[in-house]
Amino acid sequence: MSQIKPLMEKNFLEYASYVIIDRAIPDLRDGCKPVQRRILYTLREMHDGKFHKVANVIGECMKLHPHGDASIGDALVVLANKEFFIERQGNFGNVLTGHSAAAPRYTECRLTPLALDTLFNKSLTEFMPSYDGRRDEPVQLPAKVPVLLMMGAEGIAVGMSTTIMPHNFIELLEAQVKILQDEEFTLYPDFIQGGSIDVSEYEDGRGKVRVRATIEQAGPHKLVVREVPFSTTTASLIASIEAAAQKNKVAINSIDDFTTDKVEIELHVSRGTEADTVIDQLYAYTDCQVSISSNFVVIRGDRPVEITVSEYLKEFTATLKKQIKAELEHELAQLMDKQHWLTLEQIFIENRVYKAIEKATTEEAVTREVYAGMKPFSRKFVRPMNDEDVKKLLELRIRRISAYDIKKNRGDIDMVLVALKSCNAKLKNLTKTTINWLKEMISKYRDQYPRRTAIETFQAVDKKAVARANIRLSYDRESNYIGANVRGAEYQMNVTEYDRILVITADGTYRIMAPPDRMWLPGPVLYCAVFDPDKGVTATFVYRDAEKTAWAKKVHIAKFITDKVYPLCREGSLGIVYLTDARKPGILRLLFTPKKGMKLRDLDVDLSKVPPCGLPARGTHLAPKPVDKVELLPEKEKPAKGK
Repeated sequence: MSQIKPLMEKNFLEYASYVIIDRAIPDLRDGCKPVQRRILYTLREMHDGKFHKVANVIGECMKLHPHGDASIGDALVVLANKEFFIERQGNFGNVLTGHSAAAPRYTECRLTPLALDTLFNKSLTEFMPSYDGRRDEPVQLPAKVPVLLMMGAEGIAVGMSTTIMPHNFIELLEAQVKILQDEEFTLYPDFIQGGSIDVSEYEDGRGKVRVRATIEQAGPHKLVVREVPFSTTTASLIASIEAAAQKNKVAINSIDDFTTDKVEIELHVSRGTEADTVIDQLYAYTDCQVSISSNFVVIRGDRPVEITVSEYLKEFTATLKKQIKAELEHELAQLMDKQHWLTLEQIFIENRVYKAIEKATTEEAVTREVYAGMKPFSRKFVRPMNDEDVKKLLELRIRRISAYDIKKNRGDIDMVLVALKSCNAKLKNLTKTTINWLKEMISKYRDQYPRRTAIETFQAVDKKAVARANIRLSYDRESNYIGANVRGAEYQMNVTEYDRILVITADGTYRIMAPPDRMWLPGPVLYCAVFDPDKGVTATFVYRDAEKTAWAKKVHIAKFITDKVYPLCREGSLGIVYLTDARKPGILRLLFTPKKGMKLRDLDVDLSKVPPCGLPARGTHLAPKPVDKVELLPEKEKPAKGK
């Protein structure tokens, strides 16, 4: 064991690190998981403007990705359905209905113009060997758009997970402009499924959002679902509605699904039910409203970090400036190389330096003659001439020299000088250059990527208010059972799952409970009704102690713990002999236990005059003699003075 333990610890740590960094958690720089990065790079390498069979793309990507064709195919479908970087042709499934994609041999794809414009620059890409060392793959794509917030991401690794919600592309670019201008900005999710969203608890990507389906009223008894919430499909939504309808939580008679490329689910409302109430029931009891928590975990460098949406976008915007600077510097170097070559070519041909090499008999002599012939004009050089430049000059063909156009050459040099001036001006004011690039992207793609999810503030649905009284309670006195699965003739009532029932039994106890399916009670039920905790219940009752002495109590029941049994009488009592509510206490006749020579055999008591007392109190003493039984006098009968 002493040898196995460190081995297992080391292997598990390596496995956990691999899953976190190389599989499940996206990279902050380009927003891609490794499989997504490899798919995009493969498509770029295959790109010729035409569509490619997905099966071919998977085969090529397998040269970089070690986890098989299934993982590549699934990731490609997900990536394509984001509608940003991969153009689809064929059946790629349906994110609205949940239908899966066709087999890879039947579908085709290629990169979108957005991907070609913003994700690739081979000259500025760092490469590393692939898993088998046969090929090179990019460490990161030089992305110029915030891929991570555009597409969102979900992943489960060892000991951590990430849930990043997609945002609107144009709003992200506009927020980047505000960051560069030192202005405040806010960003909220935007889902391809549409619907509406409450962002009051989003907390910059560290909280949660509530997402609702779009439901329209198409008639007095018909509702139509037009958009489904993010993370659901029409199939899962219908299943949740059917489950709620079977439990009588929503008043829906039937469901018809006419969804094609747009969602259309018809719900037929039960007659006698208002459509507005049913909409609230749908939001309360079905997946028409879902809550989604955001957990923004990404790989920064070589370790996972948890950040906010604004922190990520600020960091990415700084990276974008560096990326644009690197591109401009690369362009500047290429322009200077071009200017240098055009200048050398101009001097070499116009001044007939090539004539001097005719007498040279060796390669070294030819090179010396070129250097010697070009030296008088060195002040015109962009940079010092080297052997590579000499080799290139010597490779000029006779046709090129004889057909040399001095005017065109000078025009080309002038164009390079203009481009160099523009490039230097952009580098000098890099912030303005970055803003202009972002504004060009906004103008180019604004119409293509509108916001689809409406931002609203939802009024919380009170489930108690919209709950249906779909539970039928009753009490069977013979068996002392009460509940929804009891067939009894007493205390029949329709209640909701949120109601609480107050039950007082003859043994002198009470309890407040949720509607039970079937529950046995220790004594005959004297009172059973829905309990309102805001108002409580005032009850007046008479009980007898162990000596049969009668006591009356008027108590108010308010605070409670569900299902806890509370005593109303003192310990050792014989139980409650009479109970009534506070509205009609009535006149009660106490019949004393008969004894030889007894003159006073009964006593009438007005229960309305019983003073209130606390639950632990003994109560009001009603008579000095043991009470055998009690009788409620009719309302018209006057109380006797006593016999």
